Amino acid sequence: MEFPKGTIKELTFHSRELGEDLQLLVYLPANFSPLYKYSLLIAQDGRDYFQLGRIGRLADEYLFEREIENLIIVGVPYKNVEERRRKYHPEGEQNQQYIRFLAHELVPYLDQEFPTYQMGLTRALIGDSLGATVSLMAALQYPHTFGKVLLQSPYVDENVLNSVQNFSDGQLLQLYHVIGNQETEVQTTNGKIEDFLTPNRKLSKIISEKPITYFYEEFNGNHTWTYWQPDLRRALKMLF
Repeated sequence: MEFPKGTIKELTFHSRELGEDLQLLVYLPANFSPLYKYSLLIAQDGRDYFQLGRIGRLADEYLFEREIENLIIVGVPYKNVEERRRKYHPEGEQNQQYIRFLAHELVPYLDQEFPTYQMGLTRALIGDSLGATVSLMAALQYPHTFGKVLLQSPYVDENVLNSVQNFSDGQLLQLYHVIGNQETEVQTTNGKIEDFLTPNRKLSKIISEKPITYFYEEFNGNHTWTYWQPDLRRALKMLF
């Protein structure tokens, strides 16, 4: 069945924090109207979520069938793997600037341009791998700004585990977290092979002990879009 298609606009946004222009992909639902209010989903790896994740098509279907609330999806693409690592990795040179860009620049801009609810629980971040890591870290730093996070196979290190351990505003967050049971030898962008599964299990244990609204599952698969794409069907429905 064909569903009414939303539109995807490309916008250029200048970030003072990062000192550069960023391309943004903005999905507006087919029946978009300034008379309604919208929740926000901000996707790291923005182009991947639209092309490989087909998230716009999924939103078209769910919105048409009234399976999810009104939603605007904003993709923040990366230019190359080196830049992605600089911004998304907890030890990347631009990691803090990127997180500030999300909270202090992108959100106020979107709230000004579009009819959003302007509340933490109506704003979600999503990412896969390092994109999931930076999404989680941004929400831990700004839980009043970002109330929901969808984590698909996040990269987890001591920085991440410590940040969650020390996080005291658990009641503000809703987390959706999946990892593949075959993600024991993941080829990372710096050429190393890493076990993602064991640290994700540690992370899950720490989150479970907090008052965070939390969904965790290990899917039968590895670190690829083959598994993340179909998982989006459930993820979107659960959080929206």
